[in-house]
Amino acid sequence: MPRLPRLTGAASAALALGLVAAAPAAPAAGDGPLVTDARVIAHFDPAAGQTPENIALEPDGSADLTFAFARTVAHVTLDGTTTRRAELPAVANPDTPMVRSAVVTGIARAHDGTLYVNYATGTDATGIWRISPGAAPVRIAQLPPDGFPNGLALDEHRGVLYAADSVRGTVWRVPQAGGAATAWATGPALAPLTAPPASGYGANGVKVHRNAVWVSNSDRGTLLRIPVVQDGSAGPVETRGDGLDGIDDFAFPGHGRSVLVALKPGNKVVLLRPDGTVTTLLTAEDGLSEPTSVAVRGRTVYLPSGAFSARHAPSLLLAHLRHLIGRG
Repeated sequence: MPRLPRLTGAASAALALGLVAAAPAAPAAGDGPLVTDARVIAHFDPAAGQTPENIALEPDGSADLTFAFARTVAHVTLDGTTTRRAELPAVANPDTPMVRSAVVTGIARAHDGTLYVNYATGTDATGIWRISPGAAPVRIAQLPPDGFPNGLALDEHRGVLYAADSVRGTVWRVPQAGGAATAWATGPALAPLTAPPASGYGANGVKVHRNAVWVSNSDRGTLLRIPVVQDGSAGPVETRGDGLDGIDDFAFPGHGRSVLVALKPGNKVVLLRPDGTVTTLLTAEDGLSEPTSVAVRGRTVYLPSGAFSARHAPSLLLAHLRHLIGRG
């Protein structure tokens, strides 16, 4: 998530679309690079607040992106065509912790096409919002105004949403249909650091995978697994990766516990294996500029770059997995 003061202006601007030549991916374990054919399919305008933060995929392979400071959800096709899908309502005097602007952050998609997004404002508008096809956004759950809802995950099997609060070090659980938020998981492992090099961002990305909720902690450089026990409550927090400086979002490129991780400050995407081995797959040379999230569909990897610090070259990059990663 962004670590900058507010950006001014969220007016629509023309998008410069194009491709960049793919630089060789960093070697991965095995007999060749795991990720190849990296290419930017769409460039965005940071002056208009078009800083991609999170991503959800459509069945046809197109992507829905949250543009944090533009308060919008954009739709990007595989040829780079970008349109606005929805805009969150403006709020008077936003006072979101750390950024002081109203920002739309995490996004999740239901099988019927309904989108859910986190909206952080520092006001009573903070919460989880639903965007039904063809309808205006509607808030379905309120979250604390002094928090920072960041990553968002949907478990349709249980009918619940999980929102990671970076400031309060909490994973909120909300009924998919809407209702009161419950502090599902809390504790030091989810909290931000309280001393340098603290950034203020604790729990950040969140995914549901194999009967557990996985959460990244940006300040602590950790990837956590929280089992979902039979009654739906949270089990003990397990650390599954550490030393991941600047970890933001992540995704599972298969059914196992190997994870693709976006390391935003380092302009890198790495593969974290269950044994703790970390392999760099893509870097700034491939077109990354502060990658904020990761999504995988089949052998295609989607990587939005927010470019929050550089204010240059926010984009959506696609790459190809050489092979699927199994249960390792």
